[in-house]
Amino acid sequence: MELRTSELSVGYGKKTVISGVNIQALRGQIIGILGPNGSGKTTLLRTLAGLLAPLSGTVYLNQENLSAMSLQKLATRLAVVLTGKQPIPRYLTVMELVAAGRYPYTDFRGKIGGRDLEKIYEALRWVQVEHLADRYVAELSDGEQQKVMLARALAQDTELIILDEPSSFLDLKNRTEFLRTLMELSRKRGMTVIWSLHEVDVALKCCETVILVKDGAIQAAGPPEGILNEEAVCQLYGGERLKMNMAIGNTELDNPNAAVIWVVGGGGTGTPVYRLLTKHGYGFATGILHQNDVDYHVASTMGVKVTAVPPFSQIDGQAVAAAKNSLAEAKIIIDSGFPLGVINRANLELITEGVRLGKPLISLREAANLACPVHPEERCSVSDLILRVRKYIC
Repeated sequence: MELRTSELSVGYGKKTVISGVNIQALRGQIIGILGPNGSGKTTLLRTLAGLLAPLSGTVYLNQENLSAMSLQKLATRLAVVLTGKQPIPRYLTVMELVAAGRYPYTDFRGKIGGRDLEKIYEALRWVQVEHLADRYVAELSDGEQQKVMLARALAQDTELIILDEPSSFLDLKNRTEFLRTLMELSRKRGMTVIWSLHEVDVALKCCETVILVKDGAIQAAGPPEGILNEEAVCQLYGGERLKMNMAIGNTELDNPNAAVIWVVGGGGTGTPVYRLLTKHGYGFATGILHQNDVDYHVASTMGVKVTAVPPFSQIDGQAVAAAKNSLAEAKIIIDSGFPLGVINRANLELITEGVRLGKPLISLREAANLACPVHPEERCSVSDLILRVRKYIC
C-alpha cells in the first residue's frame, strides 16, 4: 500500500489551510503529523482520507487517484478514526458498532457472514475490548469509546488507517496499550498508520516519519531523529517558557527566577525537587552534576544555573570553586538525597561549606540512611519540602 500526494492544497471552500503538500506513506510505516492547534492537521487528514476534496493537487492510493475511487472501494482500502465528540449510536452495542466496519464487504442486504465475524472478533481482541462486546456504546467512557472506534476501523481490514489525535481521551494505561496496538499493527500486519498527535516524545518513540505543519505549509518531513530537536520543537509550538530536551524526550517549564536556593542533586534525586520549586516560583541553582546525569538534563532544560563536570569524571577543584561562588548567593541549601560515590564526594564539601556560612540545610535523606554526615536544620520528604522552604524564604 502506498499513499502519495502531489502538490496538494487542502482547506474549506476558497480558504487554503495548507498548500504544497508532497508526502509519501509506504506499507507498514507509522507517520505522525505534528503541529499547533489550528495548523490544519485535521484538514489534511480528512483530505487524505477522502472526506474532503482537495482544493488542488492529487492524493494517490496505490497509484490511483483517490478522488476517482468509489466510496465502497475506498472503504476497503483505508479506515478513519476521528477525534472529538462523535454522535453516539445510543442503541448499538459494541459488537454491532464494530460490525459496521464489515459493511463494505457485505451484499445489498448487509448480511454478516462467518468471515465477517472472524474479522470482528479479531478486531475486538486487537484492541482488548472483547469484554465490552455486549455493552451499549453510550454506556462507555470516552477512552473506551475511542478504543471501540479503533476496533471498528480494524474490522474494515484495510492496509491504511488514518487517525486524528487518537489518544486524546485515554488515560495513561489505555494510552500505552493503544500505542502498543498501533505499533504491532504496523509490524505484524504491515498496516500503514497516519495520525496527528501533540506528544513529541511519542512521535520519537513510535513514528518512522514525522511531518511538521505550521503557517499553512509543511515545515519539515522525515525521520524524527533527524528533524526533531529543541529548536524545531520550540519554533513549531512557539513556546517561550516550555523547553524540550531531546536527550531525555521531556519538556520542562523554564525557571527564570533569582536563584535563592542551592540544590545539591544527582542520580535523578534532584529532578522532583527542581520541578516542585519551579511550580511554586522558587528560583534555584544546582550542582555539582555530571553531564550524563538526568538531573543535569532537566535543570539545563529549565535554564537554571548548573555547575557540571564531564561524564564519569572526578569533581575537580575548579568545579568546586564555581559551585561555592553560586552557593554563596543562595539563602538555603537542599540536599536532594543524592547517592554518594567516589567521584561526587566533593558535594559533601559544598554542603559543609554552606552550613559553615550559616545557611539552613534541608535534607531529603531518610534518617535510617544518612550517608551525609552534616546535620540538617530540617529533614523531610519531597511532599513536605515547600512548607519547609517557606519557613526560610518569604
